[in-house]
Amino acid sequence: MAKPVDQENAVPTLVEPLAPGGHPYDPEIEAERAGWYELLELVASLDPAEIARPGYYRDPDWSVADLVAHLGMWLAEAGVQLERIHAGTYEPREVDIDALNAEFLSGMHGQPWSLVLTQAQASRSRMLEVWYSLPSRDEAAAWWLAKAGAEHYREHLDRLRSWVATLQRGRDRPGSSALRTAPSRCRT
Repeated sequence: MAKPVDQENAVPTLVEPLAPGGHPYDPEIEAERAGWYELLELVASLDPAEIARPGYYRDPDWSVADLVAHLGMWLAEAGVQLERIHAGTYEPREVDIDALNAEFLSGMHGQPWSLVLTQAQASRSRMLEVWYSLPSRDEAAAWWLAKAGAEHYREHLDRLRSWVATLQRGRDRPGSSALRTAPSRCRT
């Protein structure tokens, strides 16, 4: 669980790299962008305590901050792999998603929200820079982009919408039992 912050929950604006026109991944680029900004809009609707509250997932308990950390770590990993693909040094390997999820959660758990959000934004920005530099479509790149980008966001957005609605309903009902229900563990 991330530590609450005393400041307003403003999502900092970062300068996003511009996608070149006619890029081989144009549809995926737009889908990634739309998913990311929907996620940020949902997060911005929460106060710091809600962002840090466990319940987004159970077993282990995840907060919205843990979700953003999870996505940010996958964006960072995708950026590294895309750099390898671009440089011609990528070596396909089996990816143990559950092990990486556990490693990522352990690495970011308890970090301040400002760090979690900054890491996710910076990782996304770097991944986009490398992605936009790819001259053609590539099967390995497509896998990493799906794992970290729009498809991954879609895997989490329905639950995030539901959790945000639950948190917002609970603002008027402290101790509401609705805040105690969440699906078990992330497998994405």
